[in-house]
Amino acid sequence: MLNYFKTVDGRITRLSAPEDGCWVSAVAPDPQEVAYLVEELGLDSGFVRSALDEEESSRIEAEEDQTLVIVDVPVVDDSVTDSQEEKTILYTTMPIGIILAEKFVVTICQKEFAVIEQMENGAVKNLQTAQKPRFLLTILLRVASRFLLYLKQIDRISSSTEKQLHQSMRNKELIQLLGLEKSLVYFSTSLKSDEITMEKILRGRIIKLYDEDQDILEDVLIEIKQAIEMCNIYSGILSGTMDAFASIISNNLNIVMKILTSITILMAIPTMVSSFYGMNVEGLPFPVFWMPILLSVVLTILVAIALVKKGMFS
Repeated sequence: MLNYFKTVDGRITRLSAPEDGCWVSAVAPDPQEVAYLVEELGLDSGFVRSALDEEESSRIEAEEDQTLVIVDVPVVDDSVTDSQEEKTILYTTMPIGIILAEKFVVTICQKEFAVIEQMENGAVKNLQTAQKPRFLLTILLRVASRFLLYLKQIDRISSSTEKQLHQSMRNKELIQLLGLEKSLVYFSTSLKSDEITMEKILRGRIIKLYDEDQDILEDVLIEIKQAIEMCNIYSGILSGTMDAFASIISNNLNIVMKILTSITILMAIPTMVSSFYGMNVEGLPFPVFWMPILLSVVLTILVAIALVKKGMFS
């Protein structure tokens, strides 16, 4: 889907057709729209293909009068579910391409992204579509803030899930923690590549930056570094939590097996005594019906006392 916007009197306005100084938003474009971007708007076909490639990593590239900036952005993956009623929350990343052309700026992403939606709805203040470097930095700043927001959500979800695990050890909570740990790995990898791309932009060799632009980009880098540090901290906490609960589960299993083994031993004593007295042989002491019962009870009590002293039932 293609949409066109332009800043008019300080407000973002939707256009019916592209014009100089506008912003072209392409969200999950179909083949006809991709052809329009390349043939009608004159965008580099390689840039468009790279922006739509799910495996593309963060980078910056310039070709004649166009500059491509690809950054990884955080998104919520709603496709992972445990059942029809309960859902596992998983965060991942996707690349978004920002092409700075001679007359306009184009953003290309594979699916809807919250930052792009906010910009389209006019929720982002001081958005200038005609100032392409400033427009780019606005997106980068919003992306960095989105990373921090999702990291805080991951921290809250992990804390809530850990409390539920203290009450009831279920697979759902363990799968949720595993999903959050994977999300942090995705975030950490994407943030590091985004950091390298932004440092290249900061040098000013590919995109000319003014003093105010450099200040904004430095703020973006600070937030990116903060997000990387948060990823490392949360990842360490989650890893330690998963290891601790794995040890708890293993310990609980050992306790159950110990109790079941002790019960099995106690149940085997009457069976063993009855087997002796049930053999068709002579010479058994006190060959009366109450003797195996009494002997079984006495031996069971003695073995039970020994097992209790050894702590086999605790």
